[in-house]
Amino acid sequence: MLSRVKTVVLNGLEVRDIEIQAQISAGLPSFTIVGLPDKAVAESKERIRAAFVSLGIKLPAKRITINLSPADLPKEGSHFDLPIAMGLLAEMEIVPQNKLNRYLILGELGLDGRLVEINGVLPAAVAAKRQHLGIICPQTQGGEAVWAGVQDILAAASLLQLINFFKDNIEIAFPTAKRKEKPSELLDMKDVKGQESAKRALEIAAAGGHNLIMIGPPGAGKSMLAARLPSILPPMSTEEAIETSMIHSVAGELKDGAISFERPFRSPHHSASTPALVGGGRKASPGEISLAHNGVLFLDELPEFSRAALEALRQPLENKEVCISRVNSKAIFPAKFQLIAAMNPCRCGHLGISGYECSRAPKCAEEYQSRISGPLLDRIDIQIELPIVNPFDLADAKTGETSETIRQRVVAARQIQKQRFEQYGIPQFATNSELQGEYLEQAAEMEPDAKTLLLAYAEKNKMSARAYHRTLRLARTIADLQNENKLLRIHIAEALSLRWKKPDYKI
Repeated sequence: MLSRVKTVVLNGLEVRDIEIQAQISAGLPSFTIVGLPDKAVAESKERIRAAFVSLGIKLPAKRITINLSPADLPKEGSHFDLPIAMGLLAEMEIVPQNKLNRYLILGELGLDGRLVEINGVLPAAVAAKRQHLGIICPQTQGGEAVWAGVQDILAAASLLQLINFFKDNIEIAFPTAKRKEKPSELLDMKDVKGQESAKRALEIAAAGGHNLIMIGPPGAGKSMLAARLPSILPPMSTEEAIETSMIHSVAGELKDGAISFERPFRSPHHSASTPALVGGGRKASPGEISLAHNGVLFLDELPEFSRAALEALRQPLENKEVCISRVNSKAIFPAKFQLIAAMNPCRCGHLGISGYECSRAPKCAEEYQSRISGPLLDRIDIQIELPIVNPFDLADAKTGETSETIRQRVVAARQIQKQRFEQYGIPQFATNSELQGEYLEQAAEMEPDAKTLLLAYAEKNKMSARAYHRTLRLARTIADLQNENKLLRIHIAEALSLRWKKPDYKI
């Protein structure tokens, strides 16, 4: 006899179907797993043996062979424990094979038979939904499968509970979809004193999904402003939340099956390596740029990141995805993130402040700023300088606009963009920062004097084609915030003012 059980293996967000074949035959007692298992899969036989002992189930003193098909595909992860155990139970005629055929099974076993949380339940559930299958998973992760739309979900607490279910002794309650509550500790823009031009730039960046870099001395409020960006961003749609949560599920960062509709905000330390940022490692795990998908990636002290890590951001900024290549496979993760960066003008941070500059100014500024390559800087739409905050602004008791007030304007601008994209028949675009080609030309229709201003500036400053188009996208967002159909001269002027020109230092 031979029992068969369905499970999956994850390669990035790609789900590959795996059939587990369990056979118990005559021969010397042994327990063998074949089909390129990694160490975690090979050790599953010990966890299964201990779980069976705790339930009073004795493995037969025969030759047990487990084949993971297709045999030439590497298998990684502890989620193979449960499907192998269920295959053995079917082979031992403890649970019926015909009922198992309706399910995709994954889960890790504890030595006492409990089902332990694993990574990747949400993408596996999406694959099960596509194949019209049910899913068996750990109890705490059943909510993930509900979001995927699976109709038959067995979210069990233990192996014993599953055995009793298949013997028609008990029922397993259908799990509920969990939604992560909005964090109450979101910082508010009203706390920022002064820096009105920077707050305006942050609002434009939020409305159009534009990348932004802030350059200024220490204490000017760069990190403070960036930390408040999530409070003015609109929540994600259900489709965006599920897409983002699939990445977090693969990375093991989706706790208790609860999905968040707030946009992710990732802030890695500047010592982060290239694989930590873009993804990689032995198992090709998603990096910070993928974990920030549909959200914000904040890089503080930008020049302190390694040159290789920064240059690796260039392609994902354009393509909105990252491809991690290995000898035998490649994994593709979505990476549609909004880059927010902050940096000092030089190493000491006090360039241009009389009495505070270091002895190497302005040479130190040229060396420090040269760590950011021109092509990377050209991909950042908004580039602004932040001055030192006026002490009279700090002493002012009045508070500025709240994040909720700004957020309402941002949501209104995003709604205008959504309607425009639907009118063009391109619903895959979400913000103006993604406009390109003929769609950008249609959306960025300019008044004659606005076009004259942009062409004159572009010719004088030798703007690249990328910078020219990014200026149009910026102007389109500014016009949307003012509910204007055409781009006016004032919109182009403000967009150009948000493009920082690196000083020509005379050494």
